[in-house]
Amino acid sequence: MLLSRRLFTQAALLVPALPALAGVRALAAPADGAAGDMARFIAAMPKAEYHVHLEGTLEAEMKFALAQRNGVKLPYADVAAMKRSYVYHDLPSFLAIYYDGMNVLLKQQDFYDLAYAYLAKAHAQNVLYAEMFFDPQQHIDRGIAVEAVIEGITQARADAQAKLGIESQLILCFMRDLTADNAMKALDAALPYKDRLVGVGLDSDEKDNPPGKFAAHFAKARAAGLHVTTHCDVNQKDTLGHIREALLDIGVERIDHGGNILQSPELMAIARQRGITFTVCPTFSGQILVNGKPVDVVRGMLDNGLKVTLNSDDPAYMGSEYINEVMVKAQIRSNLTKAELLRIERNAFDAAWIAPERKAAFQARLDAFARAQGVTV
Repeated sequence: MLLSRRLFTQAALLVPALPALAGVRALAAPADGAAGDMARFIAAMPKAEYHVHLEGTLEAEMKFALAQRNGVKLPYADVAAMKRSYVYHDLPSFLAIYYDGMNVLLKQQDFYDLAYAYLAKAHAQNVLYAEMFFDPQQHIDRGIAVEAVIEGITQARADAQAKLGIESQLILCFMRDLTADNAMKALDAALPYKDRLVGVGLDSDEKDNPPGKFAAHFAKARAAGLHVTTHCDVNQKDTLGHIREALLDIGVERIDHGGNILQSPELMAIARQRGITFTVCPTFSGQILVNGKPVDVVRGMLDNGLKVTLNSDDPAYMGSEYINEVMVKAQIRSNLTKAELLRIERNAFDAAWIAPERKAAFQARLDAFARAQGVTV
């Protein structure tokens, strides 16, 4: 039997009993008849997205098109067969599928097409601004020049802004399961193009790969004027230690996922004091288990005064659910009110790594939407 996304998420959360959480209220089912109204509200709401991996938006249909263009032979008869192969039960098995999919990305035009396709989808779902991750090490190690990767994405960003009006920026991610030396070589290769980047992050398999392994990389990127974030995936080995390192040793500005912080009042207080934003992807990291019972991460963060945002992560491998679909399901699961949805998007625009005047312009559009909907935040 194939493991679905839901089964993967549940399997990833099967961990020993954890400390009880303070301040997390029980969830109630949404009122009958409210779903359609909420879905329309979410669809129309101005949004920002910060936790989306461009390579994770590589839909099966595009894989086939790029494979044909680049002469890459795929072991699948058709798109449906490829999608049926997306079977994973934990983070490493997911990453194996994710990285294998990149083999069709070979030329600058491929990266252009990938980025433009995501930005067009995001624009269609009222995303005004996005900050997108990419994994240069996987491409450099396949013999692709980092210039081709960055320039292809950059041209797509420029064209999407000119033609569609969506603004975006690019975050370089280090792959934590590769060597620190490999990551430093990728950073050094990318720094000549730092004007095309807004920040650096840290992703891939977290086990035995703490943020501190890349302390020198983060310091070098920060010295070059780049912002800093890192993944802290849910229920990983030493997960609270990794969150502590990210906050206190690395000094990150955002944390990607980070749901296990709800286990630590001390770390939550630090995150609140420092104004840390959490880029939660509820499809993947929306729940943790506490004493065998599921605890909703989005609800827990809201109730504990943390700055939570909602994001799609790797939508091509997660049922092709982009930000609207993710938010509709999160609204139901976390029992979010319209005011709370607006608060989440205000968190998102507040966290943008952009000039203050652009941030103010986005907030003004969100405020206008709230007034038009008659919702007070």
